[in-house]
Amino acid sequence: MSQDIRLSVDAMGGDQGPRLSVAAVIKFLAAYPDTSIRLFGDEKRIRAELNLLPPRLEIVHADDEVRMEDKPAQALRRKQQSSMWCALANVAEGQADACISAGNTGALMAIGRHLLKTLEGIDRPAICKPMPTAKRASYLLDLGANLECSAEQLFQFAIMGSALAKIHGIERPEIALLNVGSEMTKGSEEVQRAAELIRGQESLVFKGFIEGDELYSGDVDVVVCDGFVGNVALKVSEGLARFVFSSLQEYLRASPFKRLLVFFIRPLFLGWSNKFNPSRYNGAILLGLKKVVIKSHGGTSEAGFIKALETAREQVLNDIPAQIESGLR
Repeated sequence: MSQDIRLSVDAMGGDQGPRLSVAAVIKFLAAYPDTSIRLFGDEKRIRAELNLLPPRLEIVHADDEVRMEDKPAQALRRKQQSSMWCALANVAEGQADACISAGNTGALMAIGRHLLKTLEGIDRPAICKPMPTAKRASYLLDLGANLECSAEQLFQFAIMGSALAKIHGIERPEIALLNVGSEMTKGSEEVQRAAELIRGQESLVFKGFIEGDELYSGDVDVVVCDGFVGNVALKVSEGLARFVFSSLQEYLRASPFKRLLVFFIRPLFLGWSNKFNPSRYNGAILLGLKKVVIKSHGGTSEAGFIKALETAREQVLNDIPAQIESGLR
């Protein structure tokens, strides 16, 4: 592969900071020789996690960091020396192709929107990621960037989600709005108005409303909602997945017979659990920005952060922002 990919990583974001991001970056670089990475953050803490600086990895010291409790407006005004700001500025200045952070979601959106700008016709970026379903992956947005959305913004999310699905091979993506009922009379005024806007756009295939228990049916390709609803749905799904896995493991360890049974079914169980492991789906796109920005889950594992890096690389190789912009016309 001839294209060299340059990634900018906020090493201080997430629950574990450099301890996790550095380990993930080292393994990622070993697997992808066409990619180089700049790590932004406290140089002393970053180097403490390194035995030797590997090729294609550069450390850029940042005096500050955006904390999870920082409000987006505060980060925008006061955190211009933070690792998150510097990592995003590196992309804005053309020194990197994409930014990855596991830090404060609101701050990442606010700073990213300020430095990178949104595509023409898009008011605010939305967090989007594919979700596993019974049939195929379904794109869900917004997942937390915008807690309240107007009908026009939900309409824009539908357009961007449809464009992204087309990029990934779905010729006529089917779109639904997540709502409190499937009847067309249900929902808030904004959701009702968004339905009218989507239905009136000939280029979109609108399937109406779906409820929360239909998220994993795979009956539609794009599910649109505001960031409050989307983030709750995502966190409930992740919590349920952890509960199911842990309770099943506990059940299978409850007796000698069941432990013996595990020996025989372990390959099947591993295949099933890996399919629905949240780490496989880590790395959400801030859709609508002019450059690639990937939000990693703050509590992800090393494998999950590697997946976020892989998602960023894939987005750059496919020039997703430009393709989304083309799909908006």
